[in-house]
Amino acid sequence: MKYKKILITGGAGFIGSNFIRGLLRGNKKTGLVNLDKLTYSGNLNNLRDITADRRYKFVKGDICDKRLVNRLASSCDCIINFAAESHVDRSIKDPSAFIKTNIFGTQVLLDAARKFRIKRFVQISTDEVYGSLKKGYADEDAPLKPNSPYAASKTAADLLVRSYFVTYNLPAIITRSSNNFGPFQYPEKIIPLFITNAIRNKKLPLYADGLNVRDWIYVQDNCDAITYIVNNGEPGQVYNIGGGNELKNIELTKMILRILGKPRSFIKYVKDRPGHDKRYALDSYKLHKLGYSPRPGSFEEKLKNTVDWYKNNIKWWKSLIRKKERFW
Repeated sequence: MKYKKILITGGAGFIGSNFIRGLLRGNKKTGLVNLDKLTYSGNLNNLRDITADRRYKFVKGDICDKRLVNRLASSCDCIINFAAESHVDRSIKDPSAFIKTNIFGTQVLLDAARKFRIKRFVQISTDEVYGSLKKGYADEDAPLKPNSPYAASKTAADLLVRSYFVTYNLPAIITRSSNNFGPFQYPEKIIPLFITNAIRNKKLPLYADGLNVRDWIYVQDNCDAITYIVNNGEPGQVYNIGGGNELKNIELTKMILRILGKPRSFIKYVKDRPGHDKRYALDSYKLHKLGYSPRPGSFEEKLKNTVDWYKNNIKWWKSLIRKKERFW
């Protein structure tokens, strides 16, 4: 890593914590400041193994707090923004937190990056900004057609980032990844929810007919790609990070049950959510042209590794379940 000190926001969350751990493992000189509000999905237990590392510092706080953000950004030369409200179902019930954190919070970070002449600003986004695709794959120039309040808030943040590059020449980059899975994912998303439910012999609530399609990427592969883009990406560009693992939700569900040795009778079809996108799919040609290639291993191998992690870390996710009885 060519940056001396990085401000990482949302680093106690799923992707952010995996990114921090990987970055500390691979870079001996880079310092990290982790700013996280510790909402329901932020968990310091995700980073318990690195808290004693002198290169790492945690600060509890909100990216909407201008004074705090300015204080932390003043000593950094790179900002990577993982902080976001990210659960679609929650955004449907109450969009307000998504608008505040995902849009206004991004603006606060961008203003700090301008003020302190940050050398690189990286916005972590999502494939959901492209909306639902009937066929083909979305490249970085595809129209943005968000269909949920969450996706709309992330789209607005992306456009803000672009505007700061064009208007102020801020050296900003946007990454858009497909659906992540892996260790430390809060058990409201489909893979950890279904794994933990199956382990407890509970039903797996599958929306509608289960034919919605998602492209899956192992979180460590996504983090590797982000690191590569931070070092090698071109300011002003967007880079898609796809996994190349398109699956119908019903296929994914059956695969999880098969790995755990549980019956298909555990599947419970439930009423579909409003505005449920049918299919996401990314074209990652630009990233591969930049020189990045993912680590080897099949999707099923990485899914099995994820299942094994949840089986071996029951204490971690049971403590979250006790705090909130219903995730879905």
